[in-house]
Amino acid sequence: MDRLTILLAALLLSGCGLAAAPCRVASAGLKVVPVVGHAAATPTDGCAAAIDP
Repeated sequence: MDRLTILLAALLLSGCGLAAAPCRVASAGLKVVPVVGHAAATPTDGCAAAIDP
């Protein structure tokens, strides 16, 4: 039973990168905008960093 619990926890934690993907895609899209892109992308970068450190 313990092995099953560890395997399940590992699978759940490995999906963090997938959960952060929408934040990362939005950030990349905002960074394309000239002049204000990087400043506008700061909140989405924070979102991605919080989900997938």
